[in-house]
Parts: sequence; structure tokens; C-alpha cells
Amino acid sequence: MAPGGGPAQAYPVAVSTTPPDIPPDLPGADLVCAGLEDLRIGEVTVPALLVLSARERLRQSGIELPEVPVEQPERALYLLLEDGDPTGVHARYNALRQRLVSFCTTFEQVARGRHS
Repeated sequence: MAPGGGPAQAYPVAVSTTPPDIPPDLPGADLVCAGLEDLRIGEVTVPALLVLSARERLRQSGIELPEVPVEQPERALYLLLEDGDPTGVHARYNALRQRLVSFCTTFEQVARGRHS
């Protein structure tokens, strides 16, 4: 069960390989890698919008992102989630954001360890 009582929703991972700088075992790496791949091929998906919502933090950590002109990716993400299933959208949005923050925090720690 997902937060909010609904069934857990998995998002397809459209990437076949993990970028070399991203350890695949980090929490949320599947979403970030899928989002990066979707952006690379020009798809605006849940994972892509999630990645765009953290573009500055990811870039500061050394992850290169394709340039995609999406304004307000957080709002676009919420609306896309709501369009798919309005029940529990807030809980799904928050769960995705938490996974993204976990990824960013852990990736930053790993990156600092590489530079020590």
C-alpha cells in the first residue's frame, strides 16, 4: 500500500543502463536514471519532471541534465500525477519527492567521499 491507503504505483524505468556517475543501489536511483533517460529522448514523464524539479541540486552534485524548457516542473509533476489518478495525488507526490531528496542527499555524500 502506498501512503494514503491506495495501491503502490510503480513508474516504469525506461533506462537500460545507469549513468556511470550514479551508483544504481542509491535510494531513488531508478527514478533519477529513468528521468534522465526520458529527458534525453524528449519525453515529459513523472520521472523526468521529478528530475527537473531538482535540476539545480543535481547539477551542483555533478549530474548533467539535458536542457528541457519546462517551467514549474513541481506543478507540472503534480498535475501529471493528478491526471493519472486524482485519488491520493498529494501522498504520491510527497512520496516521490521524499525518494528524490533521499537520492540527492545520498549522492552528495558519495560524491564528497570520492573527492576526499
